Amino acid sequence: MTTADEFKAAGNASLKAGKISEAIENYSKAINLDGSNHVYYSNRSAAYLKKGEGNNALEDANSCIALNPQFAKGYSRKGAALHGLKRYNDSIAAYKEGVEKFPTDVGLKKGLEDVTREKNAPPMGIGGAPPGGGLFSPTMLAQMAMDARFKPYLEDPTIMAKIKMVQQNPNLMGTVLSDPKMMEMLGLLMGESPTAAESSPAPSPAPSKKKEESAKPMEVEEDWSNLSPEEREKKETEKKARLKKVEGNAFYKAKKFDEALAAYDEAIAIDPTCMTFLLNKAAVYFAQKKYDECIEECNKSLEIGKANMAPFEDRAKALTRCAKAYQKKKDLAKAIEMCKSAQLESYSKDTQRLLKSLELEKKKKDKLDYQDEGKAQEAKQRGNDFFREKKFPEAIKEYEEAVKRSPNDAAIRNNLSAALTKIMDFNGAKTQVEKALELDPAYTKAWARKGDIEMAFKEYHKAMESYQKGLEIDPQNAACKEGLRKVTQQVNYGRSQMTDEQKKEQAAHGMADKDIQAILQDPVVQQTLRDFSENPAAAQQAMNDPGMRSKINKLIAAGVVETA
Repeated sequence: MTTADEFKAAGNASLKAGKISEAIENYSKAINLDGSNHVYYSNRSAAYLKKGEGNNALEDANSCIALNPQFAKGYSRKGAALHGLKRYNDSIAAYKEGVEKFPTDVGLKKGLEDVTREKNAPPMGIGGAPPGGGLFSPTMLAQMAMDARFKPYLEDPTIMAKIKMVQQNPNLMGTVLSDPKMMEMLGLLMGESPTAAESSPAPSPAPSKKKEESAKPMEVEEDWSNLSPEEREKKETEKKARLKKVEGNAFYKAKKFDEALAAYDEAIAIDPTCMTFLLNKAAVYFAQKKYDECIEECNKSLEIGKANMAPFEDRAKALTRCAKAYQKKKDLAKAIEMCKSAQLESYSKDTQRLLKSLELEKKKKDKLDYQDEGKAQEAKQRGNDFFREKKFPEAIKEYEEAVKRSPNDAAIRNNLSAALTKIMDFNGAKTQVEKALELDPAYTKAWARKGDIEMAFKEYHKAMESYQKGLEIDPQNAACKEGLRKVTQQVNYGRSQMTDEQKKEQAAHGMADKDIQAILQDPVVQQTLRDFSENPAAAQQAMNDPGMRSKINKLIAAGVVETA
């Protein structure tokens, strides 16, 4: 395999076969060859999720969306990855974002329904579900099996027998609770230690709302008694500034942006040495889509942070926010620069993911920006001139440049294919001509070129089919006519000149073809082949059917079936 699409196809086959690690490896190779294709990231995200690597699945889903925000499945991948990580609210948000863009997409709607239902589902044994059956559901047992604390219980045949009893009849739960081991296990499930479960058989009453509120952490009062007057004044200043920041945060959450900015300005006026307040202002400007003002505040906060020895994490945060603003302005080069600077201040996985997405986004943008139909035609003409002069390496270089300038021009790819055949790179030539036909299935010259390449590979059955398809489009095409004549002659008479070894090699090559394998697995074809030796009249009758005749001729052309 040499192309990204081939590795993708191999990854798909591995995924269907359940070979998940192999699928991930193939998708990774496809990405290494073409990191701007969003589909490869989508497929690898699915494979990662199937393997249980939710974070990697999420990272690839984000990359997929960054490369192509109009790809519905990218949002499905992100929602599914977050669902797998039990981040229900984030998953719902991802699905909703997708549904807003693609309101008719069935996969997004289904994913949203599933994660919403799981999020809102009652805990085991609550809301009318049988206490025993729900508690020892297959899902719960699978989770217990992954917890080392439950291993002794799940390996005990007596315990497992009682669990099975409760699964079959939840009303027996009261009976099995007389077993101390069952009580210990239930105690662990409820978050208690085994001893606590034994000493407290009755469940504790639910804490009241007031108790919950009183349990919230309180701000610790600092002891300022030993501070100097200057130090006390500084502490007072910091406290006043913090209170203004809290006020600003409340306005920000309520989307009262002007009031938030005013509160943050007051905090800055009280304590101009703290970079955090400027960062808060930058966040407001970002929310208002005032990206230049956001960048300006980030830069100011960075200067103040450096001057006052602010933590490296805060400096990195300023640079990352700056990067996001540049991203919104479509200045990806500057956004990447900011991310790299942020990582030098303080490394962050989130920033690294953003950096990777930006680099992919820029690669795709650069690729699109490089396209120019006029320059593509100029490069194509230079390639044609070199081709006529038999300077094939130079011609290939120009055709490849033309492909970069106009990747959807079938004629350029066909010319590149022709040049590659001249230097005996038939695999590369085949890839290019197949791409040309993918772009323009009615391109007769490409069908003729494909047939010629298949002739070189001795894939006569494929060559015959390619020439025939070309003639269906243009019955008078000279190249297809001549190609079909040659391949027919080779099939009818060429094998008589082959050695037994060459015949075996051709047959083996044909047997490796999926189309040939499919024909041979057809029971009607198998019967027809038997009829040629056992009942010739029935075989001849079967050959009157155009479809059967085409299949048998394909087997003959592939060297799989010998003619007398």
